[in-house]
Amino acid sequence: MTNADTSHRIEIEPNLHRLRVIHGGITIADTRKGVTLKETGLPDVFYFPREDVNMTRLRRSDSASHCPYKGDAAYFHLLTEEDGPVVDAAWSYESPLPGAEAIKGCIAFYSSRVDRIDQTS
Repeated sequence: MTNADTSHRIEIEPNLHRLRVIHGGITIADTRKGVTLKETGLPDVFYFPREDVNMTRLRRSDSASHCPYKGDAAYFHLLTEEDGPVVDAAWSYESPLPGAEAIKGCIAFYSSRVDRIDQTS
C-alpha cells in the first residue's frame, strides 16, 4: 500500500510459520494463519486472527491511536494472575484504511510487553 507519501510503504503478507505469544508461561496466542505487516522504518509486526488469541486474557483499554496508513487502533490490557494487567500490551485495527484490510480485527502484541513472540516452522 502506498499513499501520497511514496517513500512510506506498508506490505501485509500471509505468514506460513507458527506464531505464538507466551507470557508468564501461558500461551496467549497460537496460530498458523497469521500475517506479517512490514512498514517503512518499523520492525515487522505479527498479527493474529482473533480466533487464535485467548481473548479471555485481554481487556479493552481506553487507549486509542491513529495511523495515517492503517487507521484507528484500539488497545488491550493483558490480564495475568500474578502481576496484574500488562497495560496496553496488544492492539487491533477494527476498521483499517484501504490497503490494510488484511489486519482487520486481528490482534498484534508489543514484544516489549510480553515474554516472547515466537515464529517457528
